[in-house]
Parts: sequence; structure tokens; C-alpha cells
Amino acid sequence: MSNNSKQWYFNTVTEQPELGPQSPISQRMGPYASEEDARNAWKIVAQRNKEWEEQDTKWKNAK
Repeated sequence: MSNNSKQWYFNTVTEQPELGPQSPISQRMGPYASEEDARNAWKIVAQRNKEWEEQDTKWKNAK
């Protein structure tokens, strides 16, 4: 891919997919092949974070 090409990333601050250059800014996840892939990846990350938070709460309450 050339330096001028753009790819899909998911902006974790605005929680929106965006089309950007190859060098992503720090709050971007990616690159992904399509906007839909970026949205799906964010759903997976959000679900995983929720599960980790629930497990962390259970662990802290078990002490």
C-alpha cells in the first residue's frame, strides 16, 4: 500500500469508524478492511472490557 492510501480505523474516543491514512493516531484501533469490520471489532472490545470489569469486581468482592 502506498503512503497516500487510506484504511478504516475505529476511533476509540469518538467511538466512530473513520477512514484515515496508514499512520494512525493514538486513539485509533485498526486498520480494518471495511467500516463494518471496524464497528464489529469495537463491539468485541467493548464486550471483552465489560466481562473483564465484571470479573475484576467479583475478584475484589471475594477478598
